[in-house]
Amino acid sequence: MDASVSTRAEPAPLDHATVRTIIIGIMLAMFLAALDQTIVATALPTIGRELGDLQNISWVVTAYLLSSTAATPLYGKISDIHGRRTTLLAAIVIFIIGSIACALAPSMFALIVARFVQGLGGGGLISLAQTITADAVSPKERSRYMGYFGIVFALSSVAGPVLGGIISQSVGWAAIFWINVPLGALAFFMTYNALKKLPRHERAHKLDYAGAGLLVLAAVLLLLALSWGGVIYPWSSREIIGLLAGSIVAWALFAYRLMTAPEPFLPLGVLGDRVVASATLAGFFGIGTMVGLSIYLPLFFQSVLHMNAAASGFALIPLSVGTVAGAQTSGLIMARVRHYKRAPMIGLSISILAMIVLTVTAGQLPMFGMEIVLVVVGAGLGTLFPVTVVAVQNAVAPHHMGTATGTVNFMRALGSAILVATFGAIFLAGVGATGGVSVESLIASAGSSISLADAFRGIFAAATGCIIISFLLLLLMEERPLRGGERPTTVVLD
Repeated sequence: MDASVSTRAEPAPLDHATVRTIIIGIMLAMFLAALDQTIVATALPTIGRELGDLQNISWVVTAYLLSSTAATPLYGKISDIHGRRTTLLAAIVIFIIGSIACALAPSMFALIVARFVQGLGGGGLISLAQTITADAVSPKERSRYMGYFGIVFALSSVAGPVLGGIISQSVGWAAIFWINVPLGALAFFMTYNALKKLPRHERAHKLDYAGAGLLVLAAVLLLLALSWGGVIYPWSSREIIGLLAGSIVAWALFAYRLMTAPEPFLPLGVLGDRVVASATLAGFFGIGTMVGLSIYLPLFFQSVLHMNAAASGFALIPLSVGTVAGAQTSGLIMARVRHYKRAPMIGLSISILAMIVLTVTAGQLPMFGMEIVLVVVGAGLGTLFPVTVVAVQNAVAPHHMGTATGTVNFMRALGSAILVATFGAIFLAGVGATGGVSVESLIASAGSSISLADAFRGIFAAATGCIIISFLLLLLMEERPLRGGERPTTVVLD
């Protein structure tokens, strides 16, 4: 835990050209990671057919999810020890190597292994991009750039599925991985020299290998249980119960390690900070809800509103557009006002009301009305994203910036996996399904006796509850003044 008193100095302001080069380079790196999570989905059937293994195609997604989620907090800690530039460049190189291995994979097993390697690189790109932004500009200026990052995610969520389908059918599925090579190389060379000018805040930390291993083990076991539960194995099966029990034990050992290690993997001073705790958990429920809705809304469009796959993808665009608009607006407001919590609190309140409308009228609203509701939901949720990241970064010392940002992104990824699984379980319970069955297969074979609209209503109600929890957590978050570009002296516990 932090124990000594020292002086914190803000980094010297970089010139506009350097900041612009850094931001463009890390946005490209972030786009690589975000796009790779969406472009593969529509290409999976083609990949499965050509490799002669449709049974294991879900592992192409799961392998990347496991490694990227587990690696995220590791990159944050390593960047605090060895610097952002070295760590980001290493992540880009690992991602490119994994992409090449994916493109050359001769079998499904080889592709799954390559995706795991690719995820080891991709897991650092997003959190490191946010951390580098924190090093380059002050908190007051930083919130504006978080809005730009929202555009990257929205573009990847819209363009990814479309590009994945077009490229895999016209050029071949390997091309969706080859495209990462020139883009990754461009991101590498754009940041290679520019990041040399980045202020450095490394400290002589020691990496707690035991703590890191326990965290990775706990997360991987939990993600496996959430990925397999209700799909490959029933939730009550020995396999799922065993995975959950193992995860609980690993989490308990990790907590014990945090309290007893001389320098724990996640510093207690960071985890115990009220701003960090509240903002991280608010993002856990907010991001998780957004990801859950982006996954189940297309299924709602196809099964309840009887759209085809392409139309359902386009129908999801208003949610992404609203999210970008909300994030941009919130980021600009945060840079100009003292009480920056008000924007996301108002935004989340509006999202809650819109979700109540969606829950009550599931399957009854005309399409135009549905799209308006989704814009409002996205805009409200979008206001939360820049505020939680910047508030956490504003609350910690520069030499803990990578650890704190990595923790935020790790919890967001974990929250997404947990809430997606929870929404799926609610849906299956709503239609009375038992045993190992997926939501997608159930919808494909559903008869008229199953009220799918009512089942989706349960998902929308759960999403409403999660947004309410996020609102309450944000309400509890201390609203500390954002530091400007000057060099203030503050007390730092190290």
